[in-house]
Amino acid sequence: MNKKIQRAKSDDTAIAVVPEHTHPLRGASTLAGAVAGAAIGAIAGPGGAIAGGLLGTAIGAIAGQTLDQKDTEESEHDQQLDRDIGVTEGDLGAASPDQPPARRGVYSAGSAGVSGAGGSVPSEGPMRDLDSD
Repeated sequence: MNKKIQRAKSDDTAIAVVPEHTHPLRGASTLAGAVAGAAIGAIAGPGGAIAGGLLGTAIGAIAGQTLDQKDTEESEHDQQLDRDIGVTEGDLGAASPDQPPARRGVYSAGSAGVSGAGGSVPSEGPMRDLDSD
C-alpha cells in the first residue's frame, strides 16, 4: 500500500497518511455481496444467480462505502485528538499557555514519590501478621 508523507508545519516530524480510496474493505465487501447474492439466487436457477449476484454486488458496494466512510471519520477524529493533546504537533503533556502559574514552586507529594507509610491505617483495618500466630 502506498503511503504519503505529510510534514508537520511546526517541526520536521513526518506523519504517515494513508491516501483516500485505497481501502480494501470496500472491494472485499462488494465481492462478498456478489458471491452471497449469487449463491442465494442460484436457488432459483441461472437467472436467479445472475440477478442475485448483481443485487448482492450493489448491496455489498453500499455496505463497503458505509464502512469506509465510518473508518475515515474515526481516523480523522483520532488525528484531531492527537493534534489536540500534542502527540503529532506540539509537546505531549505540556501545560497550556493559558494555564495559571504555580502558586508555590513545589511538587505534590504523590508526584515526588512520598508515601504515607507511617501512622495511617487502611480503611479495611490493620493488617494481621500471620507469621506471629
